[in-house]
Amino acid sequence: MKATYQKYILNFKQASGTSRGVLRTKETYFLMLFDKGNEGIGECGLFKGLSCDDRPDYEEKLQWLCANITLGEEVLLQELIEFPSIQFGVEQAFLSLRSKYKYELFNTDFVHKNKPISINGLIWMGAADLMQQQIEAKLVDGFDTIKLKIGAIDFDKECQLLGSIRQRFSAKEIELRVDANGAFSPEEALDKLERLAQFDLHSIEQPIRQGQIAEMKKLCKETPLPIALDEELIGVFRKEEKIKLIKEINPQYIILKPSLLGGIKGCNEWIAIAQKNNIDWWITSALESNIGLNAIAQYTSSLQTKMPQGLGTGGLFTNNIDAPLSVESGKLWYDSSKQWSQIKY
Repeated sequence: MKATYQKYILNFKQASGTSRGVLRTKETYFLMLFDKGNEGIGECGLFKGLSCDDRPDYEEKLQWLCANITLGEEVLLQELIEFPSIQFGVEQAFLSLRSKYKYELFNTDFVHKNKPISINGLIWMGAADLMQQQIEAKLVDGFDTIKLKIGAIDFDKECQLLGSIRQRFSAKEIELRVDANGAFSPEEALDKLERLAQFDLHSIEQPIRQGQIAEMKKLCKETPLPIALDEELIGVFRKEEKIKLIKEINPQYIILKPSLLGGIKGCNEWIAIAQKNNIDWWITSALESNIGLNAIAQYTSSLQTKMPQGLGTGGLFTNNIDAPLSVESGKLWYDSSKQWSQIKY
């Protein structure tokens, strides 16, 4: 067996705003396996500024991986525990290598029976009028779950945007989620949550910055609307550490990003812990190309969850890999009659 990797820079169609700044490009890596005439591919979706494996030795670790690929999947995953995005790339590549069809990683109705996955429509941070345009476009596209990234513009204007949706649609008609990406201070968070609660929101992701365990625990206990942990889970590698975190904070939801949490194995561990503690969850992509998005979608479909997921649409980039993935009526579809574009390596 041989392995190689290729760096790939994804270019955004338009600059996308987050609480950490404006994104124009996204760096990612494709991992390829070759064995007895078969090929496998996976994406190591490094997210600079967010991934715990955003380290100077990232490519060095990829080189080590390729040189030691014959150690086998299980040994490699253990050795790569501090590099969750590479772990997920390894899992994808081995699934792909073992599959009859390179990009069909799970035997689910999503792939074989054209059964879609419900997803939320994501509204990026920006000027209020730009965010309003995005909202209108998502409503026209048939989304009944909308997620707004908040915390970058004036909070009053963000509340006005939420209010404008609620004036037109009830919570039964349109589910609203918000993601603060840790933008609130602990001192102001509860007051802001109480203001947001008047809009009958489904949940808020990561209202305060990660690592403030006592403050987050208090907030989850007193909150008037459900809180979902997101960044809080990043960099928590060991099972005992995960159990301790969940029991300590006791959130209403957790959000699982395979590229940031150790892929399938890592997310399965989080799900099992959450379920034991009566905590619900959903899965979110993290700006992967269609290679990674396809793997996340197929993994998600194998879990048979009915809650709308936070999966990307593949349409953010000018140079994405052409794939049989499409979005229609607020759902992600896989059309197996369509072809993948070839990656040159």
